[in-house]
Amino acid sequence: MAKTDKKSGEALGTGRRKSSVARVRVKAGSGQVVVNGKPMNDYFPTAQSQRAIVDTLTATGTIDSVDVRITVTGGGQTGQSGACKMGIARALVNFDPEHFSTLREGGFLTRDSRMKERKKPGLHGARRGTQFSKR
Repeated sequence: MAKTDKKSGEALGTGRRKSSVARVRVKAGSGQVVVNGKPMNDYFPTAQSQRAIVDTLTATGTIDSVDVRITVTGGGQTGQSGACKMGIARALVNFDPEHFSTLREGGFLTRDSRMKERKKPGLHGARRGTQFSKR
């Protein structure tokens, strides 16, 4: 079942990576990508982060035919760009189910499950114990 917004008809997708969450809306348009109200190039200044987002659109050939609106929270730049990448992929599948096999083979729909490990009681961090004292 494709997820779409009932009012605007936009395809929806949610992406997560590390502690970041991206809510993505895709609709037919001219290729505009807006992240948290800013153009993608302003929000993600590094080429690596921009490439993560653009790769999803170029793999499906929709870079000039859809408008993407992203709301992303939490984490840092790498986590946010990874969350956006996954969210765009999920939204594109809801927009046009024919893109599923292309995105699956490209690894865009795979959730990166690596998270920060929680701090344990009695330790300084997740795993670091106290320093050994001989005396």
